[in-house]
Amino acid sequence: MSRALQLAERGLYTTHPNPRVGCVVVQAGQVVGEGAHLRAGEAHAEVYALRQAGQAAQGATAYVTLEPCSHFGRTPPCADALVAAGVKRVVVAMRDPNPLVSGRGIQRLEAQGVQVDVGVLEAQARALNPGFIRRMETGQPYVRVKLAMSLDGRTAMHSGESQWITGSAARADVQRWRARSSAVITGIGSLLQDNPQMTVRDSALAEEGFLPQPLRVLLDSNLRVPLDALWLHAQGERLVVCQQADAVKRAQLEALGVRVEVLPGQAGRIELAALWSFLVEAYQVNEVLVEAGAELAGACMAAEQVDELIVYLAPVLLGSEARPLLQWPLQSMAQARRLQLLDQRFFDQDIRLIYQPITRKE
Repeated sequence: MSRALQLAERGLYTTHPNPRVGCVVVQAGQVVGEGAHLRAGEAHAEVYALRQAGQAAQGATAYVTLEPCSHFGRTPPCADALVAAGVKRVVVAMRDPNPLVSGRGIQRLEAQGVQVDVGVLEAQARALNPGFIRRMETGQPYVRVKLAMSLDGRTAMHSGESQWITGSAARADVQRWRARSSAVITGIGSLLQDNPQMTVRDSALAEEGFLPQPLRVLLDSNLRVPLDALWLHAQGERLVVCQQADAVKRAQLEALGVRVEVLPGQAGRIELAALWSFLVEAYQVNEVLVEAGAELAGACMAAEQVDELIVYLAPVLLGSEARPLLQWPLQSMAQARRLQLLDQRFFDQDIRLIYQPITRKE
């Protein structure tokens, strides 16, 4: 199963909106076939592994990181393919979290006399697909907020200047987070200040020549985005979310191939719950990366809409006049939000810290 999990990671950047899945076929203690799902609409991991195994799949054991599908989608059911190949045992890391599917693949296999064992390395399998699992179980995406700060907890000078707090190694790591995300979100304030593209540009992240580009989302309540902004003209699908859409500006944006969507909000801020629901319904978004300034990041934390905080800590001091990490006015220690450290790693002189907000006790 460890090898199947490694194979599943090949689809880390490319499977949206499908889950990342790996499969290994073993006969008499020897690996005879292996595969990974790479892109939606293409063959699933089990199919690739069975093709490689050929006749050796007869009487073999298949290790799969996610319950084999039992329905016809863009590809036939993998449960049927395993049965047709003569596989006698299937070891499944975790059940499919889709309530319309969960358990049916296992039942289909067992009805054909295939032995099925479930729950091997389940925690590792779940860690591969946090967004897909969240979307299937709750109808919401998995939300990460990325921030870069100085040693004194500042993200930009008072003027807004912030390029670059971190070094090139840390910025290359951000490219990986973008590539694995279904959507990358920024706010109009950050766009006006930095004029970013927010694209994936690291060719090393390509899989079989395919370089993923997430949906790029701009929160711009009053459509202030300049028509010559780099964000508008960079490759990939673009979505501008506003509270009110001037007809002329909307037409200009749509002429550039940009989708404009009006969502509810107040005081110039888009309602985050409405945004997540729209992204799931319209784009089947699994994982969201918020790359924005202190205001949007603070709004996400205040609304308790953050699953992970990715913070890059740079060995630099910006001083007391520089901008804070979050715009989030708290008045007492009782309001303070505790975090659990999930991971820490050096990127040259910078440190990447990944935190998970601790759920408040009622």
